[in-house]
Amino acid sequence: MKSQPRMNRERAKELLGELDLLIQRGQPPAALRKSVVQMLNLEPTYSWVGLYLVKGEDLRLDCWSGPAPTTHTSIPLGKGICGFAAKSGRTEIVSDVSKDPRYLQCFASTRSEIVVPVFHDGKVVAEIDIDGDLTNAHSSIDREFLEALAARISRFCA
Repeated sequence: MKSQPRMNRERAKELLGELDLLIQRGQPPAALRKSVVQMLNLEPTYSWVGLYLVKGEDLRLDCWSGPAPTTHTSIPLGKGICGFAAKSGRTEIVSDVSKDPRYLQCFASTRSEIVVPVFHDGKVVAEIDIDGDLTNAHSSIDREFLEALAARISRFCA
């Protein structure tokens, strides 16, 4: 498999600028959320991107972008990497999903995952779930970038 460029600070800053432009357009929240996952899915190491909203005790898939849909459209809080991140309120970076017993497989090609909670008024209201087809696809730069992005979109997820 060929090497893919990883997120760097310059690209992260550029993407946050693109996000700010999307927000300024004043799209309805659902359209903005869809635009965000589509924008993220263009990144080489982000092979599948989903946005889950917290509904009661579950995460419900709101929108996604990638080569195929996932069967995991509803995930109980605390279950899998996604449910764990939402319940704990902490970003999870899994460098090799085959070594994490919490991993709920969506795609045979997935090797790594990053899950970022989205907070509004101090509570988790959504989360960003990104799969990568390479091990170690996500770094602390991805974490910083996605946490900044989550803060910007939080009011559109509440």
